Amino acid sequence: MNTQVICFANNKGGSGKSTTCANVGYALSALGYRVLLIDGDMQLNLSLSFFSEDDVLHHAQGQENLYYAIKNQKDLEPFIVPAGYENIDIILSSTLMSSIEYELFTKWQRELILKKCLKTVREKKNYDYILIDSPPTLGGWVMNILCASDYVVIPVEATPWGMFGLGNMFEFLEDVRQIAENLRVLGIVVTKADTRKNYFKQTFESLRELGNVNVFQSYIRIDSSVEWSQDNNMPIMAYRKNCRSAGEYMALTKELIGKIKEV
Repeated sequence: MNTQVICFANNKGGSGKSTTCANVGYALSALGYRVLLIDGDMQLNLSLSFFSEDDVLHHAQGQENLYYAIKNQKDLEPFIVPAGYENIDIILSSTLMSSIEYELFTKWQRELILKKCLKTVREKKNYDYILIDSPPTLGGWVMNILCASDYVVIPVEATPWGMFGLGNMFEFLEDVRQIAENLRVLGIVVTKADTRKNYFKQTFESLRELGNVNVFQSYIRIDSSVEWSQDNNMPIMAYRKNCRSAGEYMALTKELIGKIKEV
């Protein structure tokens, strides 16, 4: 099996990108797939899904993180660390990622730097899936992430403001396809859903009106267990494997795998 690279992106903050990336990654590992996670966001949320704040900040302040690798255009393989669970590794982020746009600005073929840094890891095929968490922006760094990916998953929260800016996201994706012709939108996943509210149904109806974009049937409801797992720096299935959200993330993951096989 060739390594599949999937990024989780949305220019709106709070859409559940990091949580979805972390828990889909863990679900894939639980299914026996070998997974590498890459935290591309200065907020460090994906890193914090597996490590304590002290450990994450220790990496963030040193040279063992994604920022240092990208700034110096290093092969990413030496920056991989075990995530603490079977079949899953991670490249941690840094708060210095806030200045990555500046670092990239003067680089030759700056949109392709992450892709080049990831080349050796992909070619070795040590991983079935590489999942990348992206920041809530539409700049050069997110373009890097998209250009390095085969697929993009777009989490959208089921709230009145959840779809705000989604049109800009799709316009940006069209620009990226001028460089990365093979990039595919794997689908939109609805997160933070409250099925008791009318806006949950309206969100699905609005998304399906987009027509040519897959909307995953699986969705993620609001669940306090997710917050508790985050507080304990653990994926939800590791924290409480029999809770509702654990089942929802596993269902989403299986649906995601099925969509890739259809492509």
